[in-house]
Amino acid sequence: MLGLTPRFIANLETLGISEPTPIQKQAIPHAMNGRDVMGLAQTGTGKTLAFGLPILMALIRQEGRPAPKSARGLVLAPTRELAKQISDNLRAYCDGTSIRVDLVVGGVSMGPQINRLNRGTDLLVATPGRLIDLLERKAVRLDRTGFLVLDEADQMLDLGFIHALRKIAPLLPKDRQTMLFSATMPKQMAEIAATYLNNPVRVETTPPGKPADKITQGVHFVAQAEKSALLIEMLDGHRDELALVFARTKHGAERLMKALDRAGFAAGAIHGNKSQGQRDRALQMFRDGKLRVLVATDVAARGIDIPDVRHVYNYDLPNVPDNYVHRIGRTARAGRDGRAVALCSPAEMSELRAIQKTMARDIPVLGGRPWTVEEPKAPRKQQTRRRRPNRGRPRAKAA
Repeated sequence: MLGLTPRFIANLETLGISEPTPIQKQAIPHAMNGRDVMGLAQTGTGKTLAFGLPILMALIRQEGRPAPKSARGLVLAPTRELAKQISDNLRAYCDGTSIRVDLVVGGVSMGPQINRLNRGTDLLVATPGRLIDLLERKAVRLDRTGFLVLDEADQMLDLGFIHALRKIAPLLPKDRQTMLFSATMPKQMAEIAATYLNNPVRVETTPPGKPADKITQGVHFVAQAEKSALLIEMLDGHRDELALVFARTKHGAERLMKALDRAGFAAGAIHGNKSQGQRDRALQMFRDGKLRVLVATDVAARGIDIPDVRHVYNYDLPNVPDNYVHRIGRTARAGRDGRAVALCSPAEMSELRAIQKTMARDIPVLGGRPWTVEEPKAPRKQQTRRRRPNRGRPRAKAA
């Protein structure tokens, strides 16, 4: 099996991994041969193993220990949740080996992270912002980093990390192996690819914007004021199953979570106003089934890998249509079925149209009728009356 060591094979078997997914089947052989790889695949398709296994196999063959403050490999991810998920998976793959995997993200104290990095690490998983902070404090060096992975690179662009990536690139050795994985290919991705990749092999498993086949989608056309009542009614039909609800804003997510709690649901929330500890605890409780409903902003759209999530609700439609695909990709994971329901108010018709255009398909209607939204009319130009020239006639005196 790809020349894996017995330890790696045993770990994969323990994790229930026996057959490679399409992205793994295409990417791993090229990565094993040292080629740069550009992978296009949706979330939940096994990308972490696709880049993780070749790097871990290469690291296990390296002699000695990493130099102080150095990282032999670097994985960059856009959100704390996704970075933690990646590090957890990588540690599970190399359990029982000498490989060290470290995680550095924002929202937690930097001191312990600096102390761990003093010893050096084999594989560092990081968010760009916290990595920049550590680089500025000279707590980590990248001149010996032989492997680089940019995961969910399109979301890094959405979150404005392009400037951080430009700072990181010159600090890495030119002689390295780089892999970039993304669900979509925005125009700026060409700049990222040209900066980081050297003659990459391009592998693609699903067209950008295409959700997983096992997700049953639907949309309810409902007034904004009636959304919460409809959501509660739908959640009430599957109280024993895990449901993920997406809201647009931090305050909106918190208000909705409290409304669901008052309605008797075991609900929690994760968003940017929560500390990292609060977010981690909520995710763990959701994973353990202690919370049945988790309300989240797009901070979690690509950072939750919980196979038991059966339902995804888009309480608010996202402003970026690609985020819809990432949100609903939180269900139907690991080969399971899932259901995704969108609630569309009159003000969100343009967002719905953009989503359907991105997916090149209409979402089936579950309730209500599509809102008719009148396009704003262009203001009429005021015609200025031409003043007739005074031809010597006397003006009328004011009364």
